[in-house]
Amino acid sequence: MSAEPAPRTPAEDVPPAPRTRSKRTADSRLLILDAAVACLVEDGYAGASTLAVQARAGVSRGRLLHHFPSRAELLVAAAEHLSRTLLEDARRRAAALMADRPQGRERVDRAIDLMWATFQEPPFRAAMELWTAARTDPELRAALRVEERRLRAAIRGVADEIWGPEVAAAPLYAELCELLFTSMRGVAIVYAFEDRPPSTDPHLALWKRLAVMALFRDDEGISRPRAEDQPANS
Repeated sequence: MSAEPAPRTPAEDVPPAPRTRSKRTADSRLLILDAAVACLVEDGYAGASTLAVQARAGVSRGRLLHHFPSRAELLVAAAEHLSRTLLEDARRRAAALMADRPQGRERVDRAIDLMWATFQEPPFRAAMELWTAARTDPELRAALRVEERRLRAAIRGVADEIWGPEVAAAPLYAELCELLFTSMRGVAIVYAFEDRPPSTDPHLALWKRLAVMALFRDDEGISRPRAEDQPANS
């Protein structure tokens, strides 16, 4: 004879609690944002219509318009949603990469490699689609301008964590971060139509040299290696 099944516990007999209205609302919003991100990254701005997003998300027209009354609001929110996810991932990667607290040139190399990697991921491609479209779309441009300021502030916060408080206290740190951000963004656009490995981009070595010069300058304006970068005396 086969063994009798074990008796069910009282907890197993209790059906799952129904989702609250606020939970259903949050779930449908997330479905829409995920669908919009997929459309934007895979099909570009032209393919990310509200009808395409609605179909991919599997929601009603009324539900989509309840959350996002216009296409511009929907796509900007989608880009922000993706960027926020990426920034959290970058924060975790930075913590792991910098766990041994590298100093001097090694810290510069690691930090810049990590920053450059973020410009090769889906959020940047989605943002490129929106920036291009915003040139001729006043509604999108207005919505994007507000979100862009928030995103830049969030990126700066992650950059501070990547570099660490000692480097962030350097006199030229803020200017260096701005230079790196704008330069990396410009160089990354090339990869939209040129197939080559980003890890071998010649700008990487230039960014690292400039960072060392900017961060490790003495009071006379001369860039000198820190003690930990110098070889130990024999």
